[in-house]
Amino acid sequence: MAEQTVESVEQVLREELTRGDAMIATARPILRHLLAADDRGLFSDEVIARIRGMMLDIAGQLLFAEAEAAQARDRAEFVAERQEMLALELFDDTQFLAHAHAIILEAQLADRLHARSGIDPVLSPLVQEFVAARDQSTAALAMSVLAAQARFMQHHRRMELPLTELPADLFHRALLLLRSVTGSEGERADAAERRLRDAYDEGASRLGLLSRLVVGMGSEAVRALAINHAGLAIFATALSMTSRQERDLAVLSFAENQFARLALALRAAGLKQQAVEEQFLHLHPEFALPDGFEMLRSDRAGALLAASNPEPAF
Repeated sequence: MAEQTVESVEQVLREELTRGDAMIATARPILRHLLAADDRGLFSDEVIARIRGMMLDIAGQLLFAEAEAAQARDRAEFVAERQEMLALELFDDTQFLAHAHAIILEAQLADRLHARSGIDPVLSPLVQEFVAARDQSTAALAMSVLAAQARFMQHHRRMELPLTELPADLFHRALLLLRSVTGSEGERADAAERRLRDAYDEGASRLGLLSRLVVGMGSEAVRALAINHAGLAIFATALSMTSRQERDLAVLSFAENQFARLALALRAAGLKQQAVEEQFLHLHPEFALPDGFEMLRSDRAGALLAASNPEPAF
């Protein structure tokens, strides 16, 4: 009977995970279509508007570096003439859209958790604890995380996405797009790219700092899996690492129609049913875990996640 119950729980979660994956896979091409469309009336939705703003911001940063390398007389005009063209290429890149989508959802959820549960989007109890640590390196890292998270929330409100905050693979893609769209070559292109690379340090980015903080917790990293104690940003990073998912995908699991992915990720991270339910109370208080969930092993939850495929088929 117990074996049948476990199999039925896995089947329920597997079916829900498949539906959730299909939603993620179809969301990216839909976003790409909406962002590339000429009808600005389609951008009434806040997420679409913010993604468009972030892609324009990235394009502006790239072009400003090129304007400096070209010693353009009017750098603002240089950027304005090319910004929309470069942004259109970014709109057509599903990896950029997926990342922008994830960090927008993260910031929006951080604001909602603050209003609903009093969970500070910047200064969580765990960060406070580390800031006051006797170990100077730990305290310094916590202060850097605090400052980076504060900047992140400000960037969200301004619809900005600094190049220095991009993951390394996206930063490299951005430089390639700049060359391909503007036709830059020779010394000018090399100078612009060198200027941007000199300013980039993935380890000093918000995501890099969050990863270093969680890794530094070692065997105590499970404490970062309590959202009310760790705060959303650290919680998302810890969940990504412990469930072996990309962080953007872990953030997407917080969305309304991704209950199965979130439940499986928390179980794969090693949380018992009570701890999983506590996280759902903050994120989705109306959701109830399926009967028999406590019998689902962590390794089986991880296997179900690993077998899922939320990538768009194109």
